Amino acid sequence: MPAPSAGIFFGACENVAMQKLIPLAFAFLATAAAAQDQPQTDLPRVKLTAGMHIIDAQVAATPEQRMTGLMHRKEMPQHEGMLFVFEEPTPQCFWMKNTLLPLAIAFVADNGTIVNIDEMAPQTLDSHCSTKPVRYVLEMNKGWFARKGIKAGAKLEGPPFR
Repeated sequence: MPAPSAGIFFGACENVAMQKLIPLAFAFLATAAAAQDQPQTDLPRVKLTAGMHIIDAQVAATPEQRMTGLMHRKEMPQHEGMLFVFEEPTPQCFWMKNTLLPLAIAFVADNGTIVNIDEMAPQTLDSHCSTKPVRYVLEMNKGWFARKGIKAGAKLEGPPFR
């Protein structure tokens, strides 16, 4: 006898509560998946400085926040960025799938020292990795670090690095 289809399962299910619960679970999953197609703009923020330059950074600290990052954003003000915070220093690699903005990425040590910087093209799967283990990664608009004369070895200041 072939395995029952979902329609047979729901029709044969005698538990009315289960019949109502399963469609709700599917609706929740569909809503969660649709929400991932939206930019996250309500994350906590932190003020950072790079020399005399002030950065208003959204903080992506949970796995879900880090996974979404700046995806689906169509624009970002020049003084804003996103600071990714990891639990411990490890080699970090980022890509740009579903990210519409060209970005610059700085891999940052615990004390705020920039380890390395890279430029990333939108909607690509190219890996951009830290040259050594880091706990922080800062994404800004493409060219931001270069325009400000900020290079590897420069130091960021702010609450995360104290």
